[in-house]
Amino acid sequence: MTDLGPVPWPPAPIRTERLVLRAAEARDRAAFVELYASQEVHTYLGGARPREELAREMPAVPGQWPGSFVVALDGVMTGQVLLRRATEHSRPAAVGKVDLDWLGGVLPDEPVILATQTANTRSLRLAAKLGFTEVERFRAWEAEQWLGLRPAASA
Repeated sequence: MTDLGPVPWPPAPIRTERLVLRAAEARDRAAFVELYASQEVHTYLGGARPREELAREMPAVPGQWPGSFVVALDGVMTGQVLLRRATEHSRPAAVGKVDLDWLGGVLPDEPVILATQTANTRSLRLAAKLGFTEVERFRAWEAEQWLGLRPAASA
């Protein structure tokens, strides 16, 4: 995970009507193990990992790095959101852009990118709903990927 520059971390929790995005806590460890071991969750993320392996390797407080949010519903972790600044190791169209809308308010001069597998139709529908337009398609992790872009908030 790369540095998010001037963004203080961890931020105060971000609240929506139903969800809270917050920093990880020790109580989330079991949910992280289940999340990473889930074939359903990791269908488009390279596949699930063995639960026993995860239980051995998972730190006491997983997901503690800039850009990692726990998604909580009614106080219980239900998922994770990762954001990072694209680097020279990213797709050329993504370099220098940020990959989550929350940063649009924190870093309004940076465009936002989103990448997902083209087979992940739910993510593609959400991307369209949020105003992302396709920049390119490419192959990675043995599957076709989709890269979308939204202009900077101040553009």
